[in-house]
Amino acid sequence: MHPQIPSAILPEVLWPWIAVIGFGAFHGINPGMGWLFALSLGLQRQSSRAIWMALLPIAAGHALSVGLVALLVYAGIRFISIPALQFITAGLLLAFGAYKLFNYYRHPRWVGMNVGLSDLFLWSFLMATAHGAGLMIAPALMGVSHAHGSHGMHLAAGTGLFLAVLAHTLAMLLVMGVVAWLVYSRFSLAILRRNWINFDLIWAGALLVVGAIALATAL
Repeated sequence: MHPQIPSAILPEVLWPWIAVIGFGAFHGINPGMGWLFALSLGLQRQSSRAIWMALLPIAAGHALSVGLVALLVYAGIRFISIPALQFITAGLLLAFGAYKLFNYYRHPRWVGMNVGLSDLFLWSFLMATAHGAGLMIAPALMGVSHAHGSHGMHLAAGTGLFLAVLAHTLAMLLVMGVVAWLVYSRFSLAILRRNWINFDLIWAGALLVVGAIALATAL
């Protein structure tokens, strides 16, 4: 039998995972992370299958960007103390959030609508990296690694980070798929013209909020 995990530490173990999955859903809702691109391809080709085919490389590119941040976190916790790493991450988040706040209208633009799977993969990787998607969940990734390692749960840090990136990506893919399918099957792009939300400003604000929370945690 596996030893029982004391209920007092359960929230500390679960909250980083909830954050990782929650950010995955948030990234999935953001049209700048890919579902709007996939929807446009589906409408252009008059095929719902085109949407699903586009979402897979988009999710994979996003996962690569987040995975690289996870690797940096894994390397950081081996050579840098957790408090120091938290301060560094908080500083980067606040700086990047401030930059995005005043430059929210800038996006990587290098590809048209006639794209292949490799183009979508690379586009998604660049978008996720440029928007700091991996940086946003870096505090949660540190929490996953630290929580499991500090409570004797025998889950290697590398395995925990891999599973966290996987859970984040699956949550994002699920939300992207649901949103794109609903808009395609029920509303089309007309709803976006009538009810557009500036997600870039929300994204910048989210970076600042996460940075502030990371700084408060470090202090």
